[in-house]
Order: sequence, then structure tokens, then C-alpha cells
Amino acid sequence: MVQVPDSLLWELTKKNTSFMKKVNGQTKRSGCIKFSTEKGNVKCLSKAAYSGLANSKTADIIVTDDNQAHLVKKTKKSHQFPALGHAVTHIKKDFRRAENVIQKQVIDNFHRPDLKDALMGKYAKVYEGNRRAKGIKKTVPVKKGRGNSNTN
Repeated sequence: MVQVPDSLLWELTKKNTSFMKKVNGQTKRSGCIKFSTEKGNVKCLSKAAYSGLANSKTADIIVTDDNQAHLVKKTKKSHQFPALGHAVTHIKKDFRRAENVIQKQVIDNFHRPDLKDALMGKYAKVYEGNRRAKGIKKTVPVKKGRGNSNTN
């Protein structure tokens, strides 16, 4: 497969791709929102900065079926061998140590330092959801009605 510059690839895929989900707004003023579900897109938005297809370096946090978090990075061989195109790092440590893993793997070695806030925010939500799924942290009760009417 031939290497293509990131900017050209974005221009070819920004309007339509199989990973794009378009959601129409409620009014004409709100317009259409475009989400993208490809591997490597941290915020799931269809923008050049977050695209997993159009960037040669990507990073993402994913959740597995057994409630584990994985850090996925695009490798240099992704254009030659698509099946070997992603390096997966299992994150099994506590929150502080896992943040250090993300910091060292993605930001400190100049892989994608611009995605620091997005990756840390996504990992915080994944970590909290995994703790609730494992039963370590209690789920948030759903509030019904305007208040407690059983007060005497």
C-alpha cells in the first residue's frame, strides 16, 4: 500500500467514510453532528485532529468485554500490514500508575502530546465505569419524582 500524506487522506475521508455516524439536529440552526467510530479516534468526533484513519500516529483507550482498559497506538507498519497496525498495552494498575503509563507511552515520547487531555479524560471515565461493573464502586441511584414524600 502506498503511503499518503495525512492531510490528503483527511480531505478524501472527511465527508464520507464507513465509520461515520451522522446525527441530525432538532432544528435547522443546530445542523448535523458527525461522529466517527474508527479505532484510534479518542473523542469519536469527525475532525482531523482526532481521526484514526487520517493520522499516522493515533492513540486511544478502549474497554474490553472483561472490564479491562487498553491503550491502543498506531504503529509504523500500519500502512504495510493493517492487521499488525496497532500496538495494545494492557492497563491493569491503579489510577495514578495508569496515568503514568499513558503519560510515558503517548506524551513523553512525542507520539501525540496534543491528545493528553482527551486521553486522560477518557481513561477517567473508563476507569470509573469498570469499577462500577466489577462491583467495587456502587452505582448511582436514579432519582424519581420531585422529592421524598414519606417525610413525617
